[in-house]
Amino acid sequence: MRNVAALTTGLLLAACVGGGTPPPSARSAPVAAPAPRAPVTRSAGAPAVWPPAPVVRITPATPLPAAPAVVPAGAATAAASGVLPGPRVADLPMTEAQAEAGRVAFLTSCPGLQRRTDASGLARGADWKPACDAARAVQPGGARDFFARYFEAVQVGDGKAFATGYYEPEIAGSRERRPGYDVPIYARPDDLVDVDLGQFADNLKGRTIRGRVAGAKFVPYYERTQIEEGALDGKARVLAWAADPVEFFFLQIQGSGRLRLPDGSVMRIGYDTQNGRAYTGIGQLMRQRGLLAPGQASMQGIVAWLRANPEAGRDLMRENKSFVFFREITTEPIGAMGYPVTGRVSAAADPKFTPLGAPVFLSLDRADATGLWVAQDTGGAIKGANRYDTFWGAGAEAEAIAGGMSGRGTAFLLLPVGTLARLGGAGGGAFAQP
Repeated sequence: MRNVAALTTGLLLAACVGGGTPPPSARSAPVAAPAPRAPVTRSAGAPAVWPPAPVVRITPATPLPAAPAVVPAGAATAAASGVLPGPRVADLPMTEAQAEAGRVAFLTSCPGLQRRTDASGLARGADWKPACDAARAVQPGGARDFFARYFEAVQVGDGKAFATGYYEPEIAGSRERRPGYDVPIYARPDDLVDVDLGQFADNLKGRTIRGRVAGAKFVPYYERTQIEEGALDGKARVLAWAADPVEFFFLQIQGSGRLRLPDGSVMRIGYDTQNGRAYTGIGQLMRQRGLLAPGQASMQGIVAWLRANPEAGRDLMRENKSFVFFREITTEPIGAMGYPVTGRVSAAADPKFTPLGAPVFLSLDRADATGLWVAQDTGGAIKGANRYDTFWGAGAEAEAIAGGMSGRGTAFLLLPVGTLARLGGAGGGAFAQP
């Protein structure tokens, strides 16, 4: 499916939640104390402004050290980057509660783990079967022992981890257009066409483009400005109407979310597709142009600037030509594996470096994100070894944590016992050490 480090280091970085193909968007902002949400002027009949965001107090932590390693230049997978033994899983400082939540998420992911081709080159589907079978029979209080028995921790590449955060946003919306609700939330347009280029040339296999037919030509699809100015009238169904364009812009970045309707009920929407245009992180643009003052380098700080400068903010948001289309969903948020994602448990990762469904222990410089996570999602900008985007769920606290999440430290991927020896890493054979 998909966040907000590309907001600065973020609103460049992303994961995807909601089902469908991962959107090329971002989710996660660099660490900073969340700023109070800035007031926004609304039309008569619109809901009240956001309340101040909760204050998130960051507890520093000391990451476990990574083993020194030299990663081959241009390594494009975990196997090519090399693996080294990590700490004993029994020695990792995970709580029983973290282990149990991780066991449930891992068990949910088992069908996909055993069926999917592992793009990381580390594991085979059959390798996961003993752990998947055992996960079903774990008794209360036995989750830590389960991971210690069936997994070994490995370091991929240099092990240096960078973790951001994403969440399921909730914004004010209405199923019908009414005063104060004027921002259309579109379903997939009727004239949006996906083209599999591999059908035309073997060297283009795996590549797709999106656009529309205009006369006898295939042309790029409408960009954000054109869509906001009415290009989709009669071409796309309106699922609902948002109250605030800034809130909706960031919901598009997250890739899915909840609409709080006027009667207090909730409508969930998830990513369906996007217009095929490249994603541009406005946070990076704002930094380059000197628009962010010290302390504003967070999602909340960017939102405050956009609201304080409505016309310039609209023009800035339109520089991101990517536009996301949604579908209504009736389940919990769905990750890229097709399974529900869980707050404080699920994470997005690059499948070329982390098998989707695999557990990973993040030892970071902040305590709230240190612990066991399960890679159940992907993101358009979550790329490379030891790069993770942690999912925090829904609500104001989740938004505040994810909006300021930027953790650095060491990642230890948990693989089935025996994997390291098969890869030749037990003695450094898969890895060059200095």
